[in-house]
Amino acid sequence: MKEALVVCRTGMGSSMMLKIKVDQVVRENNYPIKVSHDTLSAVNQFKGDLLITIEDLIPDVKDKVKYVIGIKNLMDKEEIKRKLEKFIEDTK
Repeated sequence: MKEALVVCRTGMGSSMMLKIKVDQVVRENNYPIKVSHDTLSAVNQFKGDLLITIEDLIPDVKDKVKYVIGIKNLMDKEEIKRKLEKFIEDTK
């Protein structure tokens, strides 16, 4: 089981909406990923496998985690699915 963290600056708005969509995609596709969410500052303590955030925050976190996915449209489940599939393939 892989561990993913969804973050935004405050951990309340966009990260919560994105977590809901990521959870839906994970459930619908039976991906082996456990998803949680938090604030951007939580990245410093995150020891999991995958960080998911909105695309414009990638420069702030890319050097702090193993693998980062940036999402352009928080409501686009196809984008989320495509990027999660790439993560799973890349980390086999």
